[in-house]
Amino acid sequence: MSEPRLTESLIQSLGEQLTPVRRLPSPWLRTLGWLLAVAAIAAWLLAHYGITHMLQRWSGQPDIALAGIGAVITAVCAAWAAFSLGVPGRPARWAWLPLPGLLLWIGASGVGCLRVWVAPATHIASLHEANDCLVFIISFSVPLSVLLIWLLRRACPLRPVLTAVMIGLASAAASASLLEICHAFDAAATDLMMHALAVAIVVAANAAMGGRLLQPALK
Repeated sequence: MSEPRLTESLIQSLGEQLTPVRRLPSPWLRTLGWLLAVAAIAAWLLAHYGITHMLQRWSGQPDIALAGIGAVITAVCAAWAAFSLGVPGRPARWAWLPLPGLLLWIGASGVGCLRVWVAPATHIASLHEANDCLVFIISFSVPLSVLLIWLLRRACPLRPVLTAVMIGLASAAASASLLEICHAFDAAATDLMMHALAVAIVVAANAAMGGRLLQPALK
């Protein structure tokens, strides 16, 4: 058999062994799917705690509401950035997408610390109570992170660690948003330090473990 025919036969043989690859939904659709899981948790918390207490806090001190809105924006944008980074060819600058929401979240939380009066239906958290917030954020971040990692493993992210950082930020911000439903404390340095520590732990854990879990998709 001549060399051109041999090459053609080899290509045809390899082509017959290929299996079709199902195209992944767009990043915003996958983000919406993950947010539906977050919304389901929020609905469960609202059914248990109600919405009255949260609205009282927000109406009394708008800075608390702004911080909550900033956390929601951060969660949405970080999840979208994670899914976008999983698309080959997408630039690393997608990682800047959560920055505006993150700045609003941090800024509004910092403003709350400067107030000298306590928001309605709240009190200043003790160290033990603030520790409960840390446990809440980390506990809810674990399943949300696992879900995001599972959704992204088929996407072959070329920057697994950066993608994992976005996963951690999205999960921690979503958990902080969920905490607003049952958060009984005013903005204070002790409480906010625990929030920041929880977010840092979740992001660091995802960067360390999530990056490794995403890497096998490259092999």
